[in-house]
Amino acid sequence: MSSRENSPTPPPLDLSGWRIVPNVLMIVGFLGCVAGWIINPTQFAFSWLLAFMFFLSLGLGGLGFTILHHLYDASWSVPIRRVTEQMACLLPWMFPLWIPIGILAPKLYKWMSALDAGHADLATKAKFPLFTKPGFYITSILCLLVWVVLPLLMRRASLKQDETGSVACTRTLRRYAAVGVFLFAFSLTLGAIMWVKALEHEWFSTMYGVYYFAGSMWLSMATIYVIVLILKRQGPLAPYVHEKTFYFMGSILFAFTVFYAYVTFAQYFIIWNANMPEETFWYVLREKGTWWYVGILIIFGHFFLPFLLLLRIDWKLKLSVMGPLFLWAWLMHFVDMSFNIVPVLHGANYHLDWMDLACMAFIGGFLSNRFIKQLNSYPVIPQRDPRFAESQDIYVPPEGFVAAASTPKSGGGH
Repeated sequence: MSSRENSPTPPPLDLSGWRIVPNVLMIVGFLGCVAGWIINPTQFAFSWLLAFMFFLSLGLGGLGFTILHHLYDASWSVPIRRVTEQMACLLPWMFPLWIPIGILAPKLYKWMSALDAGHADLATKAKFPLFTKPGFYITSILCLLVWVVLPLLMRRASLKQDETGSVACTRTLRRYAAVGVFLFAFSLTLGAIMWVKALEHEWFSTMYGVYYFAGSMWLSMATIYVIVLILKRQGPLAPYVHEKTFYFMGSILFAFTVFYAYVTFAQYFIIWNANMPEETFWYVLREKGTWWYVGILIIFGHFFLPFLLLLRIDWKLKLSVMGPLFLWAWLMHFVDMSFNIVPVLHGANYHLDWMDLACMAFIGGFLSNRFIKQLNSYPVIPQRDPRFAESQDIYVPPEGFVAAASTPKSGGGH
């Protein structure tokens, strides 16, 4: 065992003064959202979409990591599985939060308002029947239903195992993950296309779903790391989460840092190399005005800075490094989502509106409130997971081996 494992436990974090923050954010943000909807519905629609897509990333990331945990039959991630499950269970709350997007869709999507006026262009006709009003709403509702049903089914099986200890629950969760990985991939891709890529419906990109997936998983792992660290310092996870847990989480964050950069560069390079107007216009707009500097910030802030920080093994284990990196990840993902959404409304110059902050505050406060209540309502670890002993580096001999070892040998032997 390393010296770090034997080092004294840091004192618990005092978070009592922060308990009211989600409620304050929710109330202040709600008032701002109501005022924004009344004053400027178009700006509010874009601000709400920006906040919605940002926090949707956290729920999808939690679901993605839960599915991967069961697909790979991982043991190290057993102590943090309940955290990823509760993050995934934020997704059902995204259904009611999507309603303003459904109502304000004609203000967001030019092709939808053109359809209402009977002036559909060739790009819209080429993407029939997806880019029709029925196609938009049916696809959106199907994606949201997947995100309601799948996380709740997986949590129900997980909690049932806490009660019964049955290995059948593990098999059920594996089956959910085997089917869920395809539902997850298709629904995430369709959601990203219908709600963000469709803002500029003429644009073509076959990598957009993977691009949103990479950013979502990157943001989620940075968030999971800090939540697990807080729960360890507060006490609930202190006996179960060890140095290797944080090392593996830091390594996954490092992996998705590189994967995001690869996907982002590949999308840009393929479009630049093909040089077709129906693809290049998306980047041409984002290389004008202040968006050029935002793009440079994403290159260095979303990739180079976290890449260099996470190269060192010991820095993956330091709160002084990972705490600021978590805040930086939230800032970079917000900038990344703004890079995708804001230019459609404000053109070549970056614009941060007060409604953006109001929507972020309301949705963030509301989901934080839900997450804390859900996490406090259930055991913080899977209590009877058959891989739990392995996650704690405890070897439990199979029952048959124990019985054979305890049976005395008959006859004489040498």
